[in-house]
Amino acid sequence: MRTAMLRSLRSAVARSAPSNSHLLRRGFSSESVLEHKVAVLGAAGGIGQPLALLMKINPLVSKLSLYDIGGTPGVAADVSHINTRSEVTGYAGEDQLGQALEGADLVIIPAGVPRKPGMTRDDLFNINAGIVKSLSTAIAKYCPNAIVNMISNPVNSTVPIAAEVFKKAGTYDERKLFGVTTLDVVRAMTFYAGKANVPVTGVNVPVVGGHAGITILPLFSQATPQANLPEDVIKALTKRTQDGGTEVVEAKAGKGSATLSMAYAGAVFADACLKGLNGVPDVVQCSFVQSSVTELPFFASKVILGKNGVEKVLDLGPLSDYEQEGLEKLKPELKASIEKGIKFTNEN
Repeated sequence: MRTAMLRSLRSAVARSAPSNSHLLRRGFSSESVLEHKVAVLGAAGGIGQPLALLMKINPLVSKLSLYDIGGTPGVAADVSHINTRSEVTGYAGEDQLGQALEGADLVIIPAGVPRKPGMTRDDLFNINAGIVKSLSTAIAKYCPNAIVNMISNPVNSTVPIAAEVFKKAGTYDERKLFGVTTLDVVRAMTFYAGKANVPVTGVNVPVVGGHAGITILPLFSQATPQANLPEDVIKALTKRTQDGGTEVVEAKAGKGSATLSMAYAGAVFADACLKGLNGVPDVVQCSFVQSSVTELPFFASKVILGKNGVEKVLDLGPLSDYEQEGLEKLKPELKASIEKGIKFTNEN
């Protein structure tokens, strides 16, 4: 029964990235002997706990380091009872952050406060910006060569914050800093499959731009399989993808935000990064990275992952008139969010 459950979970992870799902499945069987330490910062939180569970069952992880300001030893003890290969250690408090990070190959950061009803991602900025700055400073000191997956919102600002911290520390490698926008892709694929009446396991939808509101731009014109949906449906799907986080916050009525789906998406992207580290070819995901595909310094688009993180940032490809219009509309807002993160780091 356990074997069947693990097989089902691993299959689900593979299916979430249809452009390279066969590579994900192959990677599980052929690359699992390699040693990788993964650190989750914010592991006792709403995203961190299910994310810790999903990383524990990933056979590419040999050491799982769980860190938070408190509660982590209990989470680590709970997760450690799962009979998979990774060794789990829990760390709590600032004095143990260095131990949590030392030797990490991949650091995942879901730390910070969640959204509440009526809050935008920008409302989270003042609290989460300081948390990300502090954690990034520690990463620069204890595991400067690690790949960093930024989940903490607002991603449009927290990724630039981390980049500035790493630059000041002399450790910045643009190939190894990722804003995790995978949940936007997961939502776009799910919503598209429902309207196109096709199995979601065979759907792929690139999502570009950023990770908040109108900066989220799903490219349904590039979706596969192509269903030729009418424009009003495409607009509705775009709006729902952009408002997916708000939909969950309102549905939970003040009791949380998108934690389970975000943990799943975070695990999918982390798995892809580990595949890249293992040398699996042609691993493609969308992510918010330093980029020259537009005039903005950071932008989410498809990237090829490899042993050094980003191997190549792919072009946006052909856009519909509606998508081109959306691209131009998102740029000023995304630019302001990026500049806000840079300004915060330089002034604090």
